Order: sequence, then C-alpha cells, then structure tokens
Amino acid sequence: MKKMINNPENVLSEMLEGIAKAHPEYLKKLENANVLVRTDLSKNKVALVSGGGSGHEPAHGGYVGEGMLDAAVAGEVFTSPTPDQVYEAVKAVDRGKGVLLVIKNYSGDVMNFDMAKDMAEMDGIKVESVVVNDDVAVENSTFTTGRRGICGTVFVHKIAGAAAEAGLELEDVKRVAEKVISNVRSMGMALSSCTVPAAGKPNFKLPEDEVEIGMGIHGEPGTHREKIKTADETTEHMLDKILKDMPLNSGDEVAVMVNGMCSTPLMELYIVNRKVNEILSALGVKIHKTFVGEYMTSLEMAGFSISVLKLDSELKKFLGDTANTPAFKLIK
Repeated sequence: MKKMINNPENVLSEMLEGIAKAHPEYLKKLENANVLVRTDLSKNKVALVSGGGSGHEPAHGGYVGEGMLDAAVAGEVFTSPTPDQVYEAVKAVDRGKGVLLVIKNYSGDVMNFDMAKDMAEMDGIKVESVVVNDDVAVENSTFTTGRRGICGTVFVHKIAGAAAEAGLELEDVKRVAEKVISNVRSMGMALSSCTVPAAGKPNFKLPEDEVEIGMGIHGEPGTHREKIKTADETTEHMLDKILKDMPLNSGDEVAVMVNGMCSTPLMELYIVNRKVNEILSALGVKIHKTFVGEYMTSLEMAGFSISVLKLDSELKKFLGDTANTPAFKLIK
C-alpha cells in the first residue's frame, strides 16, 4: 500500500483538521466531534445535516456552506458515523426551525442517523429525514436493503439546501428533497479497486482488461464484470439502464452529473459526457445544466458514475440558486 498518510488510525482526524484549516471562511470542526459545521450559522432557517463514511471526498464536508449543508458528519473510512456524532451535529446547527437529515441508503447510516434523530427529538428539536436511493444498478446489496445512495445525493444537498436558504419550512424542505430523490437516477462503474488505509490491501481485484459495471462507492459488487469496452459503449449501457428505470420524453429537461471516482482524468469524464449529451439530445431531452468532475469519490478508485435528474420548474429554480461551499460553487 502506498498512501500519503501518517498513522492509519489518525486519517480521519487529520483530514478533518486539514479541511478546517483550508476553509475557515466556510466551516469549522466541532470540538471533540467528527463534525464540520458552517462558520456562519446566524441565519434563522431550516438546517441540513448529512454525512457518512469518509473516503468519498469532497463529500460530505466539501458541501458545507451557503446554499447546501449546515453540517457534515464524518465516520471512519467507508464506515457510518456513530449516532452521538450525528446528534452533536444536529444540536450544533439547529436554530429553532428544525433540521433535515439527508441519509444515503446504507444500513449503518440509516440506523445511526435514525437513532440520532430520536435523541434530538427527546431534546425538543424538530428533525425530519430523507433517504437517498438513486443507484439503479442493484438492490439489496452488501450494505443495503433496497437501492444504494450514491452521487445523486449531491443534487439533494444542492436543491434542498437552496430551499432551506430561501426560507421554506421544514416540511417543505423535506418535500423538495423527496422530489429530488424521486426524480434522480445514477449508475457507476469501476476500472480499478481502492485500498482502505486500515486494511492495507485493495478491496477487490480486477484484471487489467476487465471492468466492474454497477460498482458501489464502497467497492460493493455491481451487476457484472466484463472486458473493457469503449467509453461510448460503456456510457450507452449505463445510461440505458438509467433510462429504463426513469423514462424520459421529448421535451423533458434534466440536469446531468458525470462524476469521477477519483483516479479518472477529466479528459475521460468529458468523453463520457459527450456521449451522454448525444444520447439525450437524440431523444429530444433538453440538458439544462451539466456537472463534470469529482463530487463523490471512492478513495483512489478509477471509474465514473452518471446521474440524471429530471427537472420541473421548482427543482430548476433551486438548482440554479447560489451555492458557495469549498467544493461546489454556483453563483446566481
């Protein structure tokens, strides 16, 4: 294993310290908690809290800031944060308007965030939650009951965050988040494995001439392995699976996210995006906004995911509202 770390046991704490020192204008680390919170918590609004295992940077700490998250809770690498950590985040950001928890559909995350929700409600804090399950590849995988939550979660952060920033009440922010979840689909693939620092060896092995289609963000198995094909062929297969699950009609508007898993060059992501655009345009689907880059990674894994969000006027408005965070900037 070759990694630029110190002691594997200190990876999480040292990373959070580094993030806080790099972006003090956006966020700070809670004392004695693996939680990053917005530096400016003065606005009286619904607060958004998300998080999960580390190793997916810039998710989730990179999305703490104006128009997105008020706090991000970090677990150990590929491990859910504990209920008490989530509870500390909720207490830190509640301003009397309530808190929405955005949870990716992994069994540990759902259980621990739900426990934190119960703890906060016993303190009189209003808490609602939504569970993101955008991955069309597989159901009932190693870590989930039902579909996994992957990069479509970033759209939930962006749009629900904008709704909260606009002053919507907790119930309406939750409604908007659930609308995003109902209208976003994603699928990923891997060209190589990754190594959890504490394990010291790759999660899995892929022969040089093979890829895994439908791979999860923690290295969970996908739908199948196959000999590597061209970017166009692979993109067509993945987008076909997305569109079979969420059919689009001519005239529909969408937002697209082509996400790198960490070791895939932007050159290749743009080649994938070219094919996504070509397929959707041929169907008469209008691409309102495209995002290409690294939004939810898997340590040093090579590969990519595609997320497609079907828009209506409300989602389109909130998608276009200002967001200003370390990893996501969109100025209205």
